[in-house]
Amino acid sequence: MSLSRIRVGDQVVVVAGRSRGQRGTVSAKRNDGRFIVDGVNIVKKTVRPDPNQGVQGGIEEQEAPIHASNVMIYNPSTKKHDRVGCKTVEDGGTSRRVRYYKSTGEVIDG
Repeated sequence: MSLSRIRVGDQVVVVAGRSRGQRGTVSAKRNDGRFIVDGVNIVKKTVRPDPNQGVQGGIEEQEAPIHASNVMIYNPSTKKHDRVGCKTVEDGGTSRRVRYYKSTGEVIDG
């Protein structure tokens, strides 16, 4: 079982690129190592009209994927972005792997 450092539903901060400093929630994870983050990395796309589908042409805005190396998880206790580590925690005879903030050591996955 691989434990990903960033998951769908995490709050992330963009640390590089045009959208640097913006914060949003990860809504989708793609297989090529990119994420769709709500309200971040908005691009304009030209749409051709299609009367059969009832689509009116024009320019629409949509969220483009952003690479995993350009986002870091948001730590609400320090109100900054933070690195994530993985460690094993013992729970009464069973062990499980959890994610934690590197700066504070606080466990993310409860």
